Amino acid sequence: MKYEKNELIFQHDVCLQTANSFGIKAQAHRLLVIDSVQQLIALYEAFQHDDELANLPRLILGGGSNLILSDFLPHLVLKVAIKARELIVETSDQFIVRAGAGENWHEFVQWTLAQGYGGLENLSLIPGTVGASPIQNIGAYGVEMQDRFHSLTAFDFVTGALKTFDKAECAFAYRDSNFKSSEPNRYLIVDVTFALPKQWQANLGYGDVAKYLTDIGITQPKPLDVSAAIIAIRQSKLPDPAKIGNAGSFFKNPIVSAELREQILQKFPQCVSYRQTNGSFKLAAGWLIDTCGWKGRSVGPVGVYEKQALVLVNLGGATGAEVRALAKDIQRTVFEQFAVELEVEPVFV
Repeated sequence: MKYEKNELIFQHDVCLQTANSFGIKAQAHRLLVIDSVQQLIALYEAFQHDDELANLPRLILGGGSNLILSDFLPHLVLKVAIKARELIVETSDQFIVRAGAGENWHEFVQWTLAQGYGGLENLSLIPGTVGASPIQNIGAYGVEMQDRFHSLTAFDFVTGALKTFDKAECAFAYRDSNFKSSEPNRYLIVDVTFALPKQWQANLGYGDVAKYLTDIGITQPKPLDVSAAIIAIRQSKLPDPAKIGNAGSFFKNPIVSAELREQILQKFPQCVSYRQTNGSFKLAAGWLIDTCGWKGRSVGPVGVYEKQALVLVNLGGATGAEVRALAKDIQRTVFEQFAVELEVEPVFV
């Protein structure tokens, strides 16, 4: 059912199965598609005169690739659909480009590469939208979104005004930002601006990327070559959400002390780890989960992907509660085996 209120078109009791990559049949109390700043202003004004609307819990929804939804959401779901792609300015050493928050992330990355702007290629094929990328500071293959971040514009539901955030104000951390941990759903990101280097250098720190390029005879890769390699690698390891419901990497790679890492190596010398600048070590969560025997296993309609233990999949009809239960079982098993606490990447709503 649809109805209009203050010139805003709300949808009532909406199924979100196709709006979240895990494919959970969640039902939203109300949904509003946001494709302009003017709509946000009108919504803020509506809040001032409609207590029922203003008091609904808000959920800001991008591509739905980092959410695990409950069966019913008593929320006002704001589906972000703001589109734009543009070169803002070209300096002596950078291309400054901006994208609307509702742009598909991978399509935006491919657009930058087609324009000759390198820098985002290592983040190819990450699901979701541009507006979601700063929220959890997406990253892959040695590059994080913050490495190319310039600024963003967000609408503040407290003040009813737009605000520009620089890098420091976003408080980026590993798969985190103040938008995710400090003030979730206060701000709706409208657009994100990136600074892409003219003096481009390939980031091939992850061995499988370098090996892939070497195997196909590319010794001096260009940005498009790196992107193509990463797309091929990701497709070989990760399931397509359009075919198998999933939220991508489900657990963060844990950071542990040198002492704990040494204890693990004494029992498991093959443990995969990466030294950090502060002397700690990042462990491969997928390896920990695989070593505990979870890869390919399922519990009811939720399973661990057979090709990558870091990914949980919807085998058909999974609920948010069932996903949470399996995640907790995996966390418990890994802690019992390695004394390592795994942290979930997606947000449970």
